[in-house]
Amino acid sequence: MLPFLQTFYANPSSLYRAGRVVRSALDVAREQVAGLVNVKPSQVIFTSGGTESNNLAIKGIASVQKIAVSAIEHPSVLQAAFSLLNTNIVVEEIPVNKDGLFEKQAIERQVKSGVGLVSLMLANNETGVVQDIETIFGFLRQHQIIIHTDAVQAVGKIPTDFHKTGAHLMSLSSHKIYGPKGCGALIIDHGVTLQPLLYGGGQEFGLRAGTENVAAIIGFGCAAEIARNSLQERHEKLLNLRRYLESELNTIDGIRIFSEHQKRLPNTVQFGLQEIDGEMLLMQLDKKGIAVSSGSACASGGGEASHVLKAMGVEESLAKSAIRISLGCENTRDEIDIFIKTLKSLILKN
Repeated sequence: MLPFLQTFYANPSSLYRAGRVVRSALDVAREQVAGLVNVKPSQVIFTSGGTESNNLAIKGIASVQKIAVSAIEHPSVLQAAFSLLNTNIVVEEIPVNKDGLFEKQAIERQVKSGVGLVSLMLANNETGVVQDIETIFGFLRQHQIIIHTDAVQAVGKIPTDFHKTGAHLMSLSSHKIYGPKGCGALIIDHGVTLQPLLYGGGQEFGLRAGTENVAAIIGFGCAAEIARNSLQERHEKLLNLRRYLESELNTIDGIRIFSEHQKRLPNTVQFGLQEIDGEMLLMQLDKKGIAVSSGSACASGGGEASHVLKAMGVEESLAKSAIRISLGCENTRDEIDIFIKTLKSLILKN
């Protein structure tokens, strides 16, 4: 990224040589991101991150009268969708079962109600549950319904092929695959028409006005290529760490790992323990140098129980105790041992 912050600083929309050099590098990054999810570069629209991608997907479909989103979506999907109620667009939530999975009957009800756009995430950012979206999206496509999926958590951790999912729109985020923050992409199926959120320039095929954040996009592209080439290695390492972590957590009386027996991301574990305040435990762990979260980082600090766990029917007291652990490629078993030892001592004190 550094050369594009220091030396190659020209505007990629400029026609002079320095601008063309930057444009060429940006095109390479677009190819790299496209390769990560098996699409053509022309299907990649660079954005400021997953939140903007989700907003562009939801608000950019201007032709529908009804939208359905699942109850466990990221706040950037839920809030974007429900903001459209002011425009007389009908918005409904699709429930999930106790394991956090979408159920076919709930999807079928939306089809019968005349929904035009459905947004269902590929993998949940709190529980890590991976959905069987290929089957669901295949059913929705038969009814000519536009489909968006938030794949921010899934890409780079599990194989993700845009065309195989059956989605028309897919949101990605750079920092979830070790790229820079403040950069993302929306993948668009050819034939889908979107209205831009931002006007004023022809950048990103006319769908995202404003001079591109070149250095971040270059970093995103590099991270995408590394993620693609090391997917199997990362997956196996993270899965082994997660299984070890869960085996250690299960030695603690009263621990409940949410959606423990469902297909989940290899790096994500969310658990609860009755009569424990999750945010208090989080702060106590932080003082010990252990960084975990109580739910989505984008919704932290609100003091409310996780909307994901509530949608799964988890009782509020248990939901408020929830701690989410996101394992990374540099984590080790020794760190897990330290965490478990610290967690046990804090539980005894509480």
